[in-house]
Amino acid sequence: MRSDPVVQVSGLVKRYGGRTAVAGLDLVARPGITAVLGPNGAGKTTTVESCEGYREPDSGTVRVLGLDPVREAAALRPRIGVMLQSGGVYSGARAGEMLRHVARLHAHPLDVDALTERLGLGGCGRTAYRRLSGGQQQRLALAMAVVGRPELVFLDEPTAGLDPQARRATWDLVRELRADGVSVILTTHHMDEAEQLADDVAIIDAGRVVVQGPPEELCRGGAENTLRFGGRPGLDMSSLLKALPAGSTADEPAPGSYRVGGQIDPQLLATVTTWCAQHGVMPEKISVERHTLEDVFLELTGKELRG
Repeated sequence: MRSDPVVQVSGLVKRYGGRTAVAGLDLVARPGITAVLGPNGAGKTTTVESCEGYREPDSGTVRVLGLDPVREAAALRPRIGVMLQSGGVYSGARAGEMLRHVARLHAHPLDVDALTERLGLGGCGRTAYRRLSGGQQQRLALAMAVVGRPELVFLDEPTAGLDPQARRATWDLVRELRADGVSVILTTHHMDEAEQLADDVAIIDAGRVVVQGPPEELCRGGAENTLRFGGRPGLDMSSLLKALPAGSTADEPAPGSYRVGGQIDPQLLATVTTWCAQHGVMPEKISVERHTLEDVFLELTGKELRG
């Protein structure tokens, strides 16, 4: 497996008339699964389309598998797979015919029959694309993107409109792609999907990457460092605070509801329960809150929309 980046974007600028969609964006995607997140209008679609070769930057550089996706498109195309929201399929084409056509364009495609069964498309091979349900069209677009065994695949909202079972099957397929050495650039509005699948997450807002890193690193801090428990109202928080490590916090935001902040680990939990035992307190509903990727996303993006 390659160790150098599969995508490198530096100083990308793209304007549409007087509107700047992408404003000097920097992005590095390494082998594995990189999720690109952002609110509508943040610039993520333009960024990904620039990587796919569908948009030419006004300035900045874009390299995909070491190649310029616009000027070296002929060399790059056989090495990547692209899933488009529009599907990229002729409306009158039969689903099976279209997938087999795409497979024949590649030297070592996946087994088409096995792939269609895996994605729940086995019964609609002779159905015209326009007559497929939205979910079936989505799964066909995914199949077309991966059937050629690409080195890198761009998946645009791959589970949009899918039922929970089909969504999980798609997740399993994406994980198998990674296990086979295929890198994935994934755009999604499902934060749990990014948390479950991505090795790295880039959040875009106002035309720039505002943060990038592994999901577990982005989710550290905030509510992850909060322990809550219940007890009788009016406990002496100053006494508890003295027992806790330096840098911790302790308060009673509501009567009988207690909150401890800091580096939440087994030792701190033991300290809290020991303190409770020493003060005759039976703690109720002890919980450690986890800062989710959605929390991070909402904190960093779209502030102007929320006033």
